[in-house]
Amino acid sequence: MKKLLAAVLALAMMLTMTTGAFAVNEDVEGELVIYSSMYQFVLDMMDEALKAEFPNLVPGNDGSFFFYGGTSSLIQKLYGEMGPDKTGDLSCDMLLVAEPALSLELKEAGYLEPVEIENPDQLLRFPYDAEGYWYPVRVCNMVLAYNPEKVDEWAAKGVTIPKTFKDFAEDPALKGYISMGNPMTSGTTFAAVASLTQDNHYGKDYLKGLAANEVMIESGSTALTKLETGECAAIMILEESVLKALKDGEDAGNPKTNLACIYPEDGVVLIPSTVMTVAENHSKNVNIEACEAVEKWLLSEDAQRLIMQGYMHSTFAGMKEFPFGSVDTDSLIAKDLGVDWENAYKNREAINTAWTETVTTK
Repeated sequence: MKKLLAAVLALAMMLTMTTGAFAVNEDVEGELVIYSSMYQFVLDMMDEALKAEFPNLVPGNDGSFFFYGGTSSLIQKLYGEMGPDKTGDLSCDMLLVAEPALSLELKEAGYLEPVEIENPDQLLRFPYDAEGYWYPVRVCNMVLAYNPEKVDEWAAKGVTIPKTFKDFAEDPALKGYISMGNPMTSGTTFAAVASLTQDNHYGKDYLKGLAANEVMIESGSTALTKLETGECAAIMILEESVLKALKDGEDAGNPKTNLACIYPEDGVVLIPSTVMTVAENHSKNVNIEACEAVEKWLLSEDAQRLIMQGYMHSTFAGMKEFPFGSVDTDSLIAKDLGVDWENAYKNREAINTAWTETVTTK
């Protein structure tokens, strides 16, 4: 009897394992390359998940599915591949970049393939393309950050930690004590600059304020270090960079008390990052079926939870969870300044020129 019971249990386990194996997308084959601006540690998690979900799909970039670059840098790479007449083929099959303005541009240029997602209006709490050419997958959040341990020291110097984006650029006491990223290389910083300089926000005078306050242009890691050492009073930075630093400290048994986010009182800038499938006649591997399968997986609950592990917010409507150390996503949506993505696309060069002439050549 015991032997029979053991045999039955073993058979049940085998059936369970077999059922799980068939649930994996084993029929998705070929090669795939995705251009992405997500941080490398997130791409590493995504790579591992994709290889498990699609065991017969070949990573097309030196063992990885992803080619990494900042969004603005990837845009320049895409322009080079498209060529001046916008007819060239791309060296990727999909794109997962930081700001939707590029989605509008590539759709108009005929470089995207539509993908049908079931009930996107019920699934997503951020805008998507009605024809299926792009969908938001992750949400980056541009905030300010400061060092709670240095507040009194800054006050003694006559410096008040800014509570708004407006004060960050316009409070003269902050001159020489603020830092932010470079919109010429970072898509999220470009999105923030595009938003803050819109006529319905602070206009081009915002750039004059940054220049007058001698904003330092540097990487997020450098800015965080200067914040912790007291060289900067406040920085404009992605929330995810701050949250990761806080989680790393906690995991190491050394919780950080010298770093915190400021969710500006005049609003945050939410940047829904989109996924796009390259049109078959312009893609590297001509593998539309695989692209569609991966795109649908990116809009699955499993993938969305990986996004939150990367300290970004989910695009799913009704998703109550949010990244470690953050706040409720819907509350952020309620105070989102918003970005005019059509303006960001149509006036990309003008926005970059204004930045260069006003801020970097001050």
